[in-house]
Amino acid sequence: MYKRSTLYMAVAVVTALPTTVGAGFFEDIEVNGFLKNETSVFLNDGQMTSEADSMLDNSHHNAGDVMKFENSARFFVNGLIGEEASWHMDLNIVCDSKGINSNYRCHESYTQNDWLRELYADFAVSDWNIRLGKQQVVWGTADGIKLLDIINPTDYREMAQNAMEDSRIPLWMLNAERNIGDSGNIQFIVSENRKNAIPGLNRDGDSGHPFIMKGVDSITGGVNGFLNVTPALASVAGSFNGAAMGGMFTGNLNMSGLLPFAGMTVDGFASTPVIYGFPCPQTGCDGTQVPVAFGPGYIVLNNIAQNGLYQGDPNANNNITNLLNVNGPQVTQISWNPSNPESAFEYMPNATFATFNTFTSMNADGTFSGATTSYKVDDPSASEPNAGLRYRGSLDNGLNFGVNYFYHYSANPEVNMSWHDKVTGEKLTVLRVKGTQVGTDPNGNPVFMPNPGDTLEAGQIGNNAMSDPGAMPTVLLMNGAGQFYGAFDPTTGMPNANQNGASMRMTETRSRVHSIGGSLDYGTRLGSLPVVFRAELLYDKDEKQPVVDKRLLGIGDLTNALTMEDMDKFSYVLGVDITVLTNMMISGQFIQQNNLDFIDDSRTCTTQAGNAFDCSRYTGDFSTLHLTNGLNKGWENKEFYSLFFSKPFGESQLGRWNNITMVEDGGGFWNRFDIEYSFTDELIGSAELNLYWGDEDTTFGQFKDSSNAQIGVKYIWE
Repeated sequence: MYKRSTLYMAVAVVTALPTTVGAGFFEDIEVNGFLKNETSVFLNDGQMTSEADSMLDNSHHNAGDVMKFENSARFFVNGLIGEEASWHMDLNIVCDSKGINSNYRCHESYTQNDWLRELYADFAVSDWNIRLGKQQVVWGTADGIKLLDIINPTDYREMAQNAMEDSRIPLWMLNAERNIGDSGNIQFIVSENRKNAIPGLNRDGDSGHPFIMKGVDSITGGVNGFLNVTPALASVAGSFNGAAMGGMFTGNLNMSGLLPFAGMTVDGFASTPVIYGFPCPQTGCDGTQVPVAFGPGYIVLNNIAQNGLYQGDPNANNNITNLLNVNGPQVTQISWNPSNPESAFEYMPNATFATFNTFTSMNADGTFSGATTSYKVDDPSASEPNAGLRYRGSLDNGLNFGVNYFYHYSANPEVNMSWHDKVTGEKLTVLRVKGTQVGTDPNGNPVFMPNPGDTLEAGQIGNNAMSDPGAMPTVLLMNGAGQFYGAFDPTTGMPNANQNGASMRMTETRSRVHSIGGSLDYGTRLGSLPVVFRAELLYDKDEKQPVVDKRLLGIGDLTNALTMEDMDKFSYVLGVDITVLTNMMISGQFIQQNNLDFIDDSRTCTTQAGNAFDCSRYTGDFSTLHLTNGLNKGWENKEFYSLFFSKPFGESQLGRWNNITMVEDGGGFWNRFDIEYSFTDELIGSAELNLYWGDEDTTFGQFKDSSNAQIGVKYIWE
């Protein structure tokens, strides 16, 4: 990852200019700006995606609670450099006292809260007009969505509520353009590469932020994020290892912990009507105790998961992360349904108990601890800039057109998961191995141990766990030296000499993308009405898409079940702008996004207990896939529709109102109404209403509890 200080980059701009313009840098300076306050409140009572801190946390915001209280001072400084050049600076001193943490309150570089938004110089070299420095470049003009407008990344702190010029993140770049012929123009861009600012996509998860997408929450969320669910699963495995070792399930001491349970799956245990066990003390059983009925399997699973084996068990989940479908503290408020999963264990019905041994390690005192997780940002190097080229021209009939090419790092980060040695950091190999019967337990049930020599590729995994108790593979982790991980060694059946333990690493990075696009617009009249027809199209090669493999997830192979894979995408916008009633503009748009590498392999699997569940492999919906909605499938071809109105009003047209409505496939809706009025030349008031509604598993519908109203006041000074 690279970092360049603002001062360094600012000095670079000045020193890169021709030396002949340096002497007059501070001549003829003009300064103006404004002071502004924006205050917004929630319109609905409700709980946002990231608002709960545990499964049973019912805390929520109320209608009227303040969502944003932002004060800013904006300074625009312009000056001349000799007689042939000029410079511009935009300072934005901003602070939001309701921001959920330091990243979303005051200054944060490369967000909409960056204090130095712009600093550039304009000058000419031969026939080229050069703009050098921190700036914005706009290639697209679509309403409410960015298609060709891809040179600068976007801050999604407030979803799409902010004007593009405010949410767009300025970059340090060389921007050169020149005219060609009578109507042509060519532009060349070389810029630093930066990512979109996406709330929640970091180690902290930004709990409480009003615009965290479900897809992001499934990565870092405190309740449903795999970053936190995985170590909770591993901790529960530690409790089960201790229970198995103490003889709780067989009545005899078991020096191999969960290893002999390679023939028992999660659903085989959870769907058992009554689990009988031996309430042995921590010192073990003597084999003479009478089995006790503990209750239905899923109740026993939940009791051990949430409460541990004893009071104060550090491995207890305490109803924090979404391990099981818990709706309340009573037994009757716990459900189990792998056919319609809403919790982590329900997504892993065919995971063997021996798999969970892999995610544990044994402490020096004989207790167990689980695998950990980490979040690493691996941004591209500063030595790898983005570069783009655009040609614009006009035909004699009035048709304007443009052709664009941008070679860049995607502004959308991808997150890849992998297992590593907790101590050395070495990346580990994931193996899926069959179970081999090694005998029977005291109750006459067959005992299966994982066989490291009998591995399975993903395509060799069976769909029916009922056909063979050892058919569902156990997941093992192995380092380069051939050592396995887990509290107990699958090669010996004894406590593992390698107790470094495993850690699941989430690595955020970005990939190179080729973006080829174009635009058209044509103005004409329909009767007395002026009309503009326009279109934008973009082909992205080598973007990334989230791919979910529920069969691998079903056996507990987490890092291979949720992957990022290559995708080519074709998107376009068709729009028409018409002016009516003298000065009211009406703009309609049809938007379609086409995934040219969409994956949809439908499969159905059967658990050890005979329950059918969806084990398909498919493209997930990055914005909404979540444990609570079946890891929502994406769209091969997704459509949006928008309708925009804008009209000035009042004496001398001192006010203007705008309204945009967007509708998406799946039934998600967003409507923003904003109004601005100039009371005097210096004082401007504004108001804004943002409503989200519809299916809560759509891009817009998921934010229904973040609907808000905002008022603002701006004082302009010169």
